[in-house]
Amino acid sequence: MNPDLKSHIEKIISESIKSSSSVSGGCIADSYKLLLESGKIYFLKHLSSIGSRTFDAEELGLEELRKSGAVNVPEIVKKGSDFLLLQWIEADYSSSNYSMEMLGRQFAELHRYRGKKYGFSKNNFLGYTPQINKPSQEGSFNWAQFYTENRLEFQTSLAVKNGYASSEMRNLMENLIKKVPNLISGTEEKPSLLHGDLWRGNYIIDKKGTPWLIDPAVYYGHREADLAMTSLFGGFSNAFYSAYKSSYPISPGYAEREPLYQLYHLLNHLNLFGTGYYGQVISVLRRYAG
Repeated sequence: MNPDLKSHIEKIISESIKSSSSVSGGCIADSYKLLLESGKIYFLKHLSSIGSRTFDAEELGLEELRKSGAVNVPEIVKKGSDFLLLQWIEADYSSSNYSMEMLGRQFAELHRYRGKKYGFSKNNFLGYTPQINKPSQEGSFNWAQFYTENRLEFQTSLAVKNGYASSEMRNLMENLIKKVPNLISGTEEKPSLLHGDLWRGNYIIDKKGTPWLIDPAVYYGHREADLAMTSLFGGFSNAFYSAYKSSYPISPGYAEREPLYQLYHLLNHLNLFGTGYYGQVISVLRRYAG
């Protein structure tokens, strides 16, 4: 942690920082564990370029998750234009089987928290990428319309702008957009509150075995989209999925729809990290639209 940032935080919290250490896990912000002279421990996220917008969005997302009463989220201690200071949660994954069952049940309960329409009051971020949560009038009440317009088409337009979208990719996406209503027909539900970016790096198991959710990209959508993200990069046990499905069964045929919802995140990774994700994007597109 550089001295200027240290001094800046000390002035804001009116307390000296005894020590700081870098924390790994994210790829967007610089993260630190702070030990204060009083013995308090905090988690600091620092991002100078677009910090104020991302941290405003994160604060709003954490509060929305908290409102559900279904999941644990860290308290926000202070927020500035370029930093977010949060409650420190000491991780301990040794009781993971029991804890993952708990997380599965809590995730199901989160999805029982409903909204009146798809989207969210504010746009937010998926990594650095803007996540557009304000749909068209039809998309507000039509999940297929919301998902195609606000998720697939938006990410594809970014891929074109970034030079990652081949003619094959654009043609396949055009075909897929037409097929989405039929692909998800029969799974209609009222909008659920979604974490929006739940991969293995965005949950913590504390020393008591209690799960916590962090770094949300919330909106109200179809819960299958949230569930699909959990399996994209692994890190969620069978105990998690069994507990979820026992608490809140999903529509038959979910396994066939899962890659369709993972496509949004693969497109986002293509736009964030480059052509290493192109092959996976094309594979999913060919599966549904080829």
